[in-house]
Amino acid sequence: MAGVGIGVKARRRLEFGVDAGEAAEDDKVIMELKAKGSTSIKALLLEDIGVSRLVLSTILLRLHCEVTLAMNGKEAVDLFLAGKKFDIVLFDKNMPIMTCPEAIVKIRAMGETDVKMVGVSADNHAMEPFMSAGADLFVPKPMRMEALGPIIQEVFNKKKNEMA
Repeated sequence: MAGVGIGVKARRRLEFGVDAGEAAEDDKVIMELKAKGSTSIKALLLEDIGVSRLVLSTILLRLHCEVTLAMNGKEAVDLFLAGKKFDIVLFDKNMPIMTCPEAIVKIRAMGETDVKMVGVSADNHAMEPFMSAGADLFVPKPMRMEALGPIIQEVFNKKKNEMA
């Protein structure tokens, strides 16, 4: 995926199969978010394997998320230390430099309790380290649109309710 790298962002509108009334309400919410400087769900993706990074970032973009990529847990922690805000973070387990469960502990210790943290791994034993570290959810790989869509919808609804 040419041009996608650390810190690269893509903005798209969050839309799901909704009727015209719900779409109009979502348009209103998006306008309110835009007025406050936010037009989409901000997602941070931690994945060091290129193919997995491409698949997950494509799913997030199709769900109209603004995607920032990090190659390891330390980069994620550094983004939070720099004041970056995210609505959701997707963590692969075994990353170079700092594992994602370690990063979750550090990010939660910074007071970041509102961000949805999701552990993602093909490792059958990965759920416990993520949940013990403070993740909100664990989803096994391979991640599919059908699994991630409802999670993004939940984050969108939370953001929408905070605007009300």
